[in-house]
Amino acid sequence: MNETRPHALFSFGTLLDERVQKTIFGQAVPRTPAALAGHTTRPIRIADPEVIATSGLDVHLTLERRIGAEVEGAVLHLTDAELAAADDYEVDDYVRRRVRLSSGASAWAYLDAQPLRPASRIVIVGDSIAYGRCDPQGGWAARLASGHIAADETDNRVFNLAVPGLTLAEVAEQTPALLPARLPDTLVVAAGINDVSSAGNGSIRLEESLDALAATALAHGARLVVVGPIWLDEGRAPAYEGMSFTHERASALREDLRSWCAVHHVDHLDLWEPLRDRPDLFADGLHPTPEGHEVLYRHLTGVAL
Repeated sequence: MNETRPHALFSFGTLLDERVQKTIFGQAVPRTPAALAGHTTRPIRIADPEVIATSGLDVHLTLERRIGAEVEGAVLHLTDAELAAADDYEVDDYVRRRVRLSSGASAWAYLDAQPLRPASRIVIVGDSIAYGRCDPQGGWAARLASGHIAADETDNRVFNLAVPGLTLAEVAEQTPALLPARLPDTLVVAAGINDVSSAGNGSIRLEESLDALAATALAHGARLVVVGPIWLDEGRAPAYEGMSFTHERASALREDLRSWCAVHHVDHLDLWEPLRDRPDLFADGLHPTPEGHEVLYRHLTGVAL
């Protein structure tokens, strides 16, 4: 085995089976024992007949967050081609994301494709939209917190630390000091209106801010989830101290976020479509009404309208 094996993939399930490895990689691959703290496993039913045929199982395991728990497994050392083959093997219920192992090392792992479903302790950072401005009920974040905590009042927590007026650069600067006391397993970063103003970040600084937030999340063993931006009603958008909010800039931010997240294998929950061409759901062209926040919440969590 003289190939370069630059990819470390933490596995705890069927990919550890040498029979499965020989089917998808053509050979058994090198491995190193490893563990992933802050996680447990739960079963997930598989419908893909090819995956069932390869593994011999129609129920696989997926990761779920739990403080104090640890999942034993191994790091598989893979070539570029083998990592691509592993991606092809995993069904749509999984996505490949970075995790911090119990050893402190970083590795890939296949996580739940719905990033908020396995979460326990969620920290939200962002601007006035995530803060819930123009909604006495606290916006989509407060609705998310209510449902999440009700599902498990013992272990589930949501900390909304959004501050009106912040850009992503300011969020990236302030977030590291906010996380240790809250023990997050999921960091939700809401990119919003301040990043599309004339005073906002350019694409280079946006990338730098997202890179910093990704590093912060990984250092704390948290999954990074980027949310936003929302559609805006340019004709009604107010001007704040020379800041100008345009549909063109908002669209460009959306594409920059989607591109960065795709390249870096980070979850992006797009909030554009739910409010698109719905000026009736905006209080001032920028901030959703309570009804608009309800639409965003239901879109984020998959709750039917």
